[in-house]
Amino acid sequence: MACPAPPRSRRGNRVTAARWADLLRQLGHDVHIGQEYDDSPADLVVALHARKSAAAVAAFREAHPDRPIIMCLTGTDIYSDLPAGNADAIRSLDSADRIVALQHLAMDGLRPAWRRKARTILQSAEPLANPPAKSSRAFEVCVIGHLREEKDSFRAAFALRHIPAESRIRIRHAGGAYAATWADEARALTDNEPRYRWLGELPGGEARQVLARSRLMVISSRLEGGANVVSEAIVLGTPILASRIPGNVGLLGENYPGYFTVEDEKALAELMLRAEREPSFYRRLENACDALQPLFRPDRELDAWAKLLDEASGRR
Repeated sequence: MACPAPPRSRRGNRVTAARWADLLRQLGHDVHIGQEYDDSPADLVVALHARKSAAAVAAFREAHPDRPIIMCLTGTDIYSDLPAGNADAIRSLDSADRIVALQHLAMDGLRPAWRRKARTILQSAEPLANPPAKSSRAFEVCVIGHLREEKDSFRAAFALRHIPAESRIRIRHAGGAYAATWADEARALTDNEPRYRWLGELPGGEARQVLARSRLMVISSRLEGGANVVSEAIVLGTPILASRIPGNVGLLGENYPGYFTVEDEKALAELMLRAEREPSFYRRLENACDALQPLFRPDRELDAWAKLLDEASGRR
């Protein structure tokens, strides 16, 4: 498995690679994750990020022209590199025997030749054995994601400017800073806004506890390939407020009731207040998420990977 993120990283690509490696091992495969292809024996390569894994894909194809390659698309691939005509990303998709998209609308931007070999596999999530109770002291809202431009990371914090002081809404944000400037801004927001707290980068288990304890999760991204945290929130029973972008709509559906316009903190604030103050609206969010839970079962994802590997191997 070719993954551009380094070992022990908690960045999204590495977390996804590690989770997929576990799934593939359940299917009986031996899996090695590396940033480059090192000429080690392999029957098949699964690569994340068409541009960043282009060198590994090209090296494997040159060494083993008769063996299959599965290319897994990230949000940067779909909504940045491919529309810009990045040559490395294009070569990776041309070379691939199968392409994996993580949400249904990702297919829309693919060339017909790519779309014919593309399959959507939704990322699954496991429920907690002993989920924590929802907070009763405050109406806790969480943001789970690293501090990055693409994530529009502080939109929920900015929305607090439009939340009246008597509201019980509190924002808890778990995620590492990709640069010192991001960490500085997160600390400043924590110091100056008592209703916001940056928790920093947490281990996966602790982040899931924060998510399960929250009344809502906000995902405010400008672009997403299909965030696994959406699956996690749905399975853990935490309703979602999401920016209306293809990466979120492709998971939650066109008619999901919890969307707001990208970068519109006032609209986000209004949704948070409605969820806090209107039990009927909160139940609508809960019911919509509950209806989606079967889509994110681990056995469903495992079966999809088994079929994909059979397809890719059969094609070669």
